[in-house]
Parts: sequence; structure tokens; C-alpha cells
Amino acid sequence: MAANYWVSSQRLHWQFSKTELQDILQQVENEDPALAQQYPLLDRRLLSIFYNQQLGKLAKRMSVRQQALATAQVYIRRFYIKVDVRNTNPYLILTTALYLACKMEEKPEHIRVVVEYARNLWPDFIPSDVARLGECEFYLISEMNSQLIVHHPYRTLNELQSRLDLVQDDVLMAWSIINDHYLTDLPLLFAPHVIAIAAIFLALTLKQTSGGQQAAGNVAANLTDHKQVIWNGSSIVASNDKTPENRIPTFVKWLAEGEVDLQAVADSMQEIISLYDVWDRYSEKTCKDQISHVVKARGLDK
Repeated sequence: MAANYWVSSQRLHWQFSKTELQDILQQVENEDPALAQQYPLLDRRLLSIFYNQQLGKLAKRMSVRQQALATAQVYIRRFYIKVDVRNTNPYLILTTALYLACKMEEKPEHIRVVVEYARNLWPDFIPSDVARLGECEFYLISEMNSQLIVHHPYRTLNELQSRLDLVQDDVLMAWSIINDHYLTDLPLLFAPHVIAIAAIFLALTLKQTSGGQQAAGNVAANLTDHKQVIWNGSSIVASNDKTPENRIPTFVKWLAEGEVDLQAVADSMQEIISLYDVWDRYSEKTCKDQISHVVKARGLDK
């Protein structure tokens, strides 16, 4: 295992610029224009929310820890930037990704047990033949070029807790935001420590300002101006300026004096806020019906 993110396959092969990622996604879409036109898909973020909810149901039944669940989410995102979702059975992909992630995180589950749990959840989409899951596992591994080690932001969050004097509520909210970032393309765009810092900043801002997401968005928009952020730190939290527990100015000063890519932090914050805006339009039934239609119509449930 590559203990150092900077020399890992994640950084060398699975981190892209926004332009690069958009080009990759467009190439997949262009592979079969007729198929794309016949089966138009919802916003990828809405589908990601659906995948996450379904994966969470399976993980809960299997008592899978968050680390393995997060790894499975990254596998799914990597896989679907190389393979058109219209050519797959997403339920089988979700199941296989979690099965593989459990093995990689040293918490393996027997393949028959995984299939049984998955069939209880999605009996119309998971075949009883365990060999199908085994075949799908090799498919995922192949598409990911056997690069299966995933570095997560949780470690950075734990390391910064004492350094930034974060209280338990701050950590829990930042942890939740990190969980949510897997529903976006951020794991393919930025380093784990950038995500962790963005999550901490959002946790402090969303929690301690009256403006909520809008206030957090304003902070993110101005984040790349070091001096402006430091000297205007009081305006960021004006409503809580006299609160002893306010930790935002300390965090902002630490951030501006460090070597973190502030543009990347700002972009990460904006992407997560955008996800929360999109979430208001989410309908589980709409996503489920669309995926079921594609899978059934193309015979991918066999």
C-alpha cells in the first residue's frame, strides 16, 4: 500500500483537472450517441445521491464501516468515468464495488453473503449466481487498472482536530460533509487534505453563521485573496463575533499562512454547496424508475 498520497496511484492516475474530467466524460457519452439519445440520464449528481443511498442500505445490512463504504463510492465514480452507465446494471456494480472495497479495507465478506444481502434489497436486479458477482469484480478491477488503494480525507480531519482546536460538533459536521463529497466529482479532482480542509471550513461557516449556505458560498468566493480573508475574518462571522467558541478566525489565519491551494479549497467548497442545492430536486422514485427502465429495456438484469 502506498502510505504517501503524493506517490500513490490515486494522485498519479486518478486525479484530473476539471477540463480533463469533462473531456473523459464526454468521450464516454460520445461512444454511442444513439444510445445516449434513446436513454437520456438525469444530472449525474442526482444519480450519485441515489447510488449512495442504495449503497448505504446494503452497507448497513452488512455492518460495513464508513471507510469501506467510502472506498466503494470512489470505485463506482472511477468506473463510471470509463464505462457508460447505460451499458451496466448499476445495482450489480454497487454490490460488487462494496464487496471489493471490503476486501481492500481488510474487512472481507463472503461472496455468497454479499449476494444474499443484495438480493434481499434488489431481487429483480441481482442474479442468484454468485459467479456473476465474481465476473463483475474482475470487470471493475480491469477498468480501474488494478489501482485499488484509496486515500481518504478522514485522516487529515483527525490530524487537524487538535491543531485547530475543533470541538466534537465541528468534527462531526466536517465528517458528514466529507461523506457527502463522495457524491460529487471531488474525489477525482483534488487531494484528500484539500477536501478535509474545505469540509472543516464549511462546517464552521454553516454552523456559526446565520447566512448558512449563502454565507459559506461568499466565503469560498473570496477565499483565494489571502489578506482579504484574514482581515475580513470578523465580517465572515459578524453575528458570532463575541462568541468565545468561535474558531473561524484562527482557522482562516492558519489556512492563509500555510501552503494549501486556496483555489482548490474554494472550488471544493463551491462544489459541495452546489450539491446541496441540487439535492433539493432529488427524487428517489424518479432515479429508481429511470435506472430500472434502462436495465430492464436492455436486458442487463439477466
